[in-house]
Amino acid sequence: MPLQSSLAKPVLSLEQKLGQKLILDFRYFCQQGVSNKCRTPMTELPNELATAIAKYDIGGVILFSENTQSIEQTIALNSQLQTAASKSSSKLPLFISIDQEGGRVARLPRDVATSFTGNMSIGATYKKHGTSFATKTATVIGKELNSLGINVNYAPTVDVNMNPDNPVINVRSFGENPALVSKLGAAQVAGFESNGVITSLKHFPGHGDTNVDSHTGLPKVNHAKEVIYEQDLAPFKHIIAKQNPGMIMTAHIQYPALDSTTFISVNGKTMIKPATMSRAIITDILRGELNYQGVVVTDALDMAGISNFFTPTQAVINTFAAGADIALMPIEIRTPDDLNKLDDLIKDLVAAVKSNQLDEQEIAQSAQRIIALKNKFRLSTNFDPITALINAKQTIGSAAHREIEAQLAVEAITQVKNNNSTLPLNLKAGSNVHIIMPDTRKCMAMQQAIEAISQQKLNYSCSSLQGFDPALAKAQIHAADVVIAGNATPNQSAVEIGGMDDLKDDSNFALNNAEQPKALESLLKVAKEENKSTVFISLRAPYDIAKFGDYANAVLASYAYNIDVDKNDIVSGPAFTALAKVLLGEAPANGVLPVTIKPQKAH
Repeated sequence: MPLQSSLAKPVLSLEQKLGQKLILDFRYFCQQGVSNKCRTPMTELPNELATAIAKYDIGGVILFSENTQSIEQTIALNSQLQTAASKSSSKLPLFISIDQEGGRVARLPRDVATSFTGNMSIGATYKKHGTSFATKTATVIGKELNSLGINVNYAPTVDVNMNPDNPVINVRSFGENPALVSKLGAAQVAGFESNGVITSLKHFPGHGDTNVDSHTGLPKVNHAKEVIYEQDLAPFKHIIAKQNPGMIMTAHIQYPALDSTTFISVNGKTMIKPATMSRAIITDILRGELNYQGVVVTDALDMAGISNFFTPTQAVINTFAAGADIALMPIEIRTPDDLNKLDDLIKDLVAAVKSNQLDEQEIAQSAQRIIALKNKFRLSTNFDPITALINAKQTIGSAAHREIEAQLAVEAITQVKNNNSTLPLNLKAGSNVHIIMPDTRKCMAMQQAIEAISQQKLNYSCSSLQGFDPALAKAQIHAADVVIAGNATPNQSAVEIGGMDDLKDDSNFALNNAEQPKALESLLKVAKEENKSTVFISLRAPYDIAKFGDYANAVLASYAYNIDVDKNDIVSGPAFTALAKVLLGEAPANGVLPVTIKPQKAH
C-alpha cells in the first residue's frame, strides 16, 4: 500500500484550488527554442517545472511513453515530482497519472512492463472464464504502476463498441454487449483500486458508436435517448453503483439527445456542445441521475475535438462551468517561456470566478472532492525511490505476471471458421509456409513463434503488406503448402507502428495504407484459386473477417498483435505465441467473439 499521508483538509486560496484542478503534461521539454518544435522527452524534472508545480499547487501530471523509459528513470522522475509538490504551500501530493489500459494503449515499455492483449481479448474469454481475466489484468497492471509511484490510471475503457468503423475505440472495448462491458469494467476497477491505483472510467457518456476519432475531430452520436441509457450509459451506471470509481473521464463528443445547446466556436461556427462542456451531461446526468460523487476529469483538452473550436482558457472555463473537476492537459508546456501561459491561465480562471462566469462555491466543492480522493488513497509526497526500486524490480514484468499475460492471449484466441479440419495445421518436415502480414516484423514474429513450437524444419516466405513484389508473392503462394495471412484493422496509427516497420519491406513496391487491404485481397484470391490451405487471422478488430474470411479455410481472431524486438532481433509477442499454439494444436481456441460480424453485402 502507499504510505499513509498526513493530508489534512488544508485551507486553500482560490488560486490553490484552481491549481489542484489542473493535470499537466510535460511530455517534451526544451530549454530553448520554439515550443511546437520541441521533441526532447522530459525524463527528469527541470527546475523550472519543479518550481511551477510548487508555486501553483498543481493537482497532478500525466506521463507518456516519452517520460517512462526505464524502471529506474521513472521512479526517479516520480520522486522528483512528489518532492516538488511537497514544496507547495498546500503540501498536497500529485496525482501521477498514465494511460496504461493494456493492449493497444500502453505507455510503459512493453519489453519491461506487462501490457497484455487488451480489453476485447478479455471480452473474448468471458464465456469460459467470467470476470477472471479482467480482475487478473487489473491487479497486475495496478501492482506494476503502484510500484513506480503512479497512482492514477486512465482505465478501464467501458465504451460499448457498437460501430465496426470506430477508428479509436474498437479493441479497447470489452465488446458490444453493455452487460458484459459493465461486469468486466467493474472487475477491473476493483482490481486497480484494491492495489492503490485510482481508476478513471472512460469516455463518459460513451465513445462506442463513433466513426470519428476525437483526437482529430469532434464526433457526434445521434442515438435516441433510450438507446443512450440502455447502451452507452449502462456500464457507467452499473460501475458507479457497484464500485464507485475514483474518477470518470468525459468524452469530447456531441450527444444532441442529451444536450442540444450550442456554442460559437473560435472560427465563428455555431456548434452543439460536446459532453466535456455540457452541464446537462456532467452535472445533471452524471452527478444528479447516476449519483456519481467522485472526481470528473476531462479527456485531454489539446485534442482536436476541443482545441479546434476553443482557446485553451475558454476550454477550461467551459469544462469547469459544466461541472468537471479536473482539466487534463489544458495548455502545452514545452519550454520555460510556456510557463507564462500557466500564469495567464490561473489569472484568467480567477477572473472568471470574480466575474461569476464560474461559481466560487462549486470551485471549492470541486477542490474538496480532489483532496478527499487523495486522502482516500493515502497519496503522499513521501515517495522513497530506493525502497520503490527494490519493489518495482521484483514486480514489473515478473514471471508470474508474464504467465497471466500468456494465458489471456491463448484463452482469447477465437476460432471463427475451420472448414475441412484445416486446423490444427498438419505440417511435415520441409513444408512451405507463406506468411502474409501488415509488415515484415509481424511475419518474423509469426515465423519465430511457429519455430519455437514446431518439431519440424519448415521453409518460410513472407509478403509484407507495406511492400512486396507481386510476381514473387504469386510464385511463393504457388509453392506453399500453407498460407497464413494476418490483417490489422483499423489501420495502424503512427504511434503504434513506432519503428516496427522494417527495412526489409520492399521499397520498390511500397504500398500506402489505402492500398494494403486491396493487396491482401489479391493475395488471398491467388491462394484460393490455387486451392491452398489458408488461414486468415484478424489481428485486431475482428470486423475485417467479413471482408477477408471467405477466402480462407480457417479463420482466427487474436485481438492484438503487439511485439517486442530484443537485441538479438528475436521478435516476439504474446498474441503470436498464442496463435502458434492454436495453429499447431498445442492449445484449443476457447475464445468467443464479443462483437457481431455482419456479412458484407455483395457488390
